[in-house]
Amino acid sequence: DFLQTLESRINEAAQILKAAPHELAPRVTQLQDNIRQLERELERVSSKLAASQGDDLLSKASDHGGLKVLAAQLDTADAKVLRETMDTLKTKLKSAVIVLASVQDGKVSLIAGVTSDVSNRIKAGDLVNFVAQQVGGKGGGKPEMAMAGGTDPSGLAKALAGVDAWVAERV
Repeated sequence: DFLQTLESRINEAAQILKAAPHELAPRVTQLQDNIRQLERELERVSSKLAASQGDDLLSKASDHGGLKVLAAQLDTADAKVLRETMDTLKTKLKSAVIVLASVQDGKVSLIAGVTSDVSNRIKAGDLVNFVAQQVGGKGGGKPEMAMAGGTDPSGLAKALAGVDAWVAERV
């Protein structure tokens, strides 16, 4: 009975993988390689998309006496893409305070970045917590970069809109 069940499962797996039972191991290995290759390609495309979104966001930054302030939501960005976009924006804006957010599966991801020339006056951790509290979350990090998460995406637009005034009070 055990052997029949085992043979049945092997045949079922062979059918699903469109391979003969004796070819299962090489077929699984091939599929794993394909998955790894597709994941690398997806990561490459995501990074390119983040870079282009970063370029699009540059024009949306407000100016406070030479200090650029930007708060924006990026669609379908994971934490890695948010970090990459943050790095790109900090490099291009030179003197800046930036908050980026995304919503995935009903959860908010936030990253705040402050260029080194401003980090003595404005801490990224304080800023990310200001936004995170409005979306049911909390976070932290270093003076120049901090991350947070939240559970209430409905408050995100208002929270991002408040970043400009929050920064203006501190410069």
